[in-house]
Amino acid sequence: MTTPAPVHHQPHPVRTWASVAGLLCAATAGGFLLEHRVSLTSQAMFYVLAVVMAAYTVSLLPSIICALGAVTAFNFFFVPPRWTFDVDSQEHLIALFTMLVVALVINHLAAALRRKTDLARLNEQRARQLQALAGQLANVTRADEVMLLGQNTLNAIFPGPSWVALRQPDGTLAGTEPLAQPVRDGLQCCLREAAVLGPGTGRWPGLNAWYLPLGTRDRMNGAVCIQHVLASDTANLEHAQALCTLLAQALWRIELMDSTMAAQAEAQRQQVQSTFLAAVSHDLRTPLATIVGATSALQTQDDKLNATEKKRLLGSIASEAAYLSSLTENTLQLVQLTNTAQPLQWQWESMEEIVGAALARWRQQDTTRRIQTKVPEGLPLIRADPVLLAQLIGNLLDNALKYSTGTIDLNVALVGGELQIAVKDRGEVIAAEAQHRIFEPYSRGDQSGQRGAGLGLALCRAIANVHGGKLTLRRRHGGGNSFVLSLPVDQHQPEGDLP
Repeated sequence: MTTPAPVHHQPHPVRTWASVAGLLCAATAGGFLLEHRVSLTSQAMFYVLAVVMAAYTVSLLPSIICALGAVTAFNFFFVPPRWTFDVDSQEHLIALFTMLVVALVINHLAAALRRKTDLARLNEQRARQLQALAGQLANVTRADEVMLLGQNTLNAIFPGPSWVALRQPDGTLAGTEPLAQPVRDGLQCCLREAAVLGPGTGRWPGLNAWYLPLGTRDRMNGAVCIQHVLASDTANLEHAQALCTLLAQALWRIELMDSTMAAQAEAQRQQVQSTFLAAVSHDLRTPLATIVGATSALQTQDDKLNATEKKRLLGSIASEAAYLSSLTENTLQLVQLTNTAQPLQWQWESMEEIVGAALARWRQQDTTRRIQTKVPEGLPLIRADPVLLAQLIGNLLDNALKYSTGTIDLNVALVGGELQIAVKDRGEVIAAEAQHRIFEPYSRGDQSGQRGAGLGLALCRAIANVHGGKLTLRRRHGGGNSFVLSLPVDQHQPEGDLP
């Protein structure tokens, strides 16, 4: 953004007076060249033309001197008696006086027009500066970016230096420590009074800087200091106020956006809690009722139950307790991953070990050895949380064991710079319109009456997202479903053995 310096640049004084002398000499030369072909009035027009040109090219004083010089030169060189300053007739005297008045009027009108032209150009330049700043602020999403952009803009437009200080929650201004104490006091006073201070404002006129608020008395976002200004420069003061208004509006927009996002996050959290309570109430109540009933039967009818019935009741208790443990673990992990911003503790891990840990947990349920694995050697290491990834693979295996009866393939491969872990089954194909929905919390597919709160796949996708990967569902060739986890591989692998 360019500095709005005066549009009409004043030339060097020597060049100015040289221009005046040149115009007068040119007018005189023209009069002598056409002396025998034109009248005295036509010769006077050469000097009028010189005055008009001077009025548009030089400042006020030189143009007035040019007008007086034109009348004097015309009188000396052409008005009888020539080569003197005397005038031998009243008619010539009136003509000279009229010429002088015309020259001065032309000079005045030209100067006024030049001032209006300069002002129009300056206003256009300021409008472009406001437009450019507004366009840049439209893409800003943080308050510190507004501060930096505003400070750079003000320093480019005004002599400066200029500072932009933002209000902190405790009412103080941030980033003012390097400034001189008078500047800090001025910024703080401007923030407190929510008013413009400095020369030409009626408040603290003895200062050499303007202090402008960012906002209104009801909502102040900061203050601005612009140094080395003049009390008479009201136009630049108004321009500075317009720029500060844009900065204040941008800060207000960011604050509203942050508040809206916080409100949406809170509403989403409340909705998740409500949905969770509604979704898991039955899934918690049913196994608890089963456990309580079986335990009560063992306590009150122990002597009446044979060994087979006792074994059945104990198995029911163990099965329902395991289901409750799985449901609780999935719930807590999903809440932790979706409602906290704490980063995970990444470690360099081997996918062979993670898959092995997941298989060790599910081998007890896979009594018929339906799970077939294929993990090649020499796979690169990944930065991950091994417990979470093992839980993700375990949840996918659990779903495959529940909803299919054939062989389940667990394959790991390096594809295009990504490590892909695929869990493939031969169960009923999930419809295309339901493939996205099954990854949502508390949503279950339409497969046969398996119970559950629908948290497993939602947790799997959340774990994939925090690792910078993605979990997708594909239709398996020949029938069945394929859940594919894609994880990025860091090109800078650790050297030496892992601890």
